[in-house]
This record gives sequence, structure tokens and C-alpha cells, in this order.
Amino acid sequence: MSTSVAEAFERCIAAGGLAVFPADTVYGLACDPDDRIAVQRLYLLKRRDPEKPSAVMFFDLQAALAAMPALGERTRAAMRRLLPGGATLLVPNPSRRFALASGSDPDTLGVRVPAVPQLEGVARPVLQSSANRAGDADPRRLEEVPELIRAAADLLIDGGELPGTPSTVVDLRRYEDEGAWSVIRAGAVAEEELASALS
Repeated sequence: MSTSVAEAFERCIAAGGLAVFPADTVYGLACDPDDRIAVQRLYLLKRRDPEKPSAVMFFDLQAALAAMPALGERTRAAMRRLLPGGATLLVPNPSRRFALASGSDPDTLGVRVPAVPQLEGVARPVLQSSANRAGDADPRRLEEVPELIRAAADLLIDGGELPGTPSTVVDLRRYEDEGAWSVIRAGAVAEEELASALS
């Protein structure tokens, strides 16, 4: 079951489609991060400001690390301690990879590696955002995803009821040189857990 779901997800993304899928926090909406038309479609569906960034999600930590060879070892070690899990990490992006996901700040990239058994083995990264209209509640069940988004998506994956708390967004852009970090959005990972991993 999991393998076929993962294969369908990869096929959908590779073909320029949009997929509604269960993360380890809330339901997300995903597309190819380098496909401008797919990204525009995702933002239009969500009514999300195109200047606002979205995270790039990897389904394997090693793939995430390999995609960002310019990251320093201290930051990479922090990623290994926090991921996979319910955190989105803002890291420096000097090579400006995945520019369509970075909004108005191409020097920063949001990176997410969830723990989603149904999608284990997915090799390609995706641009992802919560499967809701901008500013609305995060969906914890597939039925809570707005009907228009479900109708427009090319693939729907039902993962049952999810925890419903979005990822914690952690700024690690100054971590390499200064050891500094901050929470931009509280969420699934408690600040005490972050402090333990990053101190």
C-alpha cells in the first residue's frame, strides 16, 4: 500500500500536478518546486501572496542535506538532530536553490523533512504549504481541506486524522557562525526540545 501511494505521489509531482497529502502535522498541498506553472497554480488555489515563501519538503534527510552542499557542518548537525520531525528550518541559501519557494528572499530556504510512512521512498523534493486558504485553519482531516482545493488537486491521499498542529518554524540562518536561533512560529516541536537539540 505505502509503495503504491508513494509512486502515485511522485508521478503526480513529476507531471506538474498538485497533490493533497498527509504530513506528520496537518494536510499539505504539494507540487514540483521548480515548475513555475505548478507553483503559480498552488499559490492561486490557496490565495497566497506570491511574495510569501513556502517550504521545500524532502522525504529523506540525506536528500535534504545533499541538496544544500553549501551549508556549514554546524547547521547540518542541527538538521540531523531535528529532522525528520515537525520543524521547518530556515537556513541560508547562498546558491539560491528552489528560487520559486523563496518568495521575496532568495537567500533563505525553508526546509522540512516530515515523518510520513505512506510517503517513504519518495525521492523528489516538493514545494509544500498547508492545504487551506491563506489565513484559514489548518486541516487535520482530508474532509477539512476546502472543497475547491480537493476538486482542483490531481491527487488526494487520505492519511486519516492528523495531530493538527503545524510545524514549528525555526530560524537557523545565524546558527553556523553565532549559534543563534529563534522560533518564528510556535508549533509541533516545543521550544524546550529545540533548546536541547540546539544548545
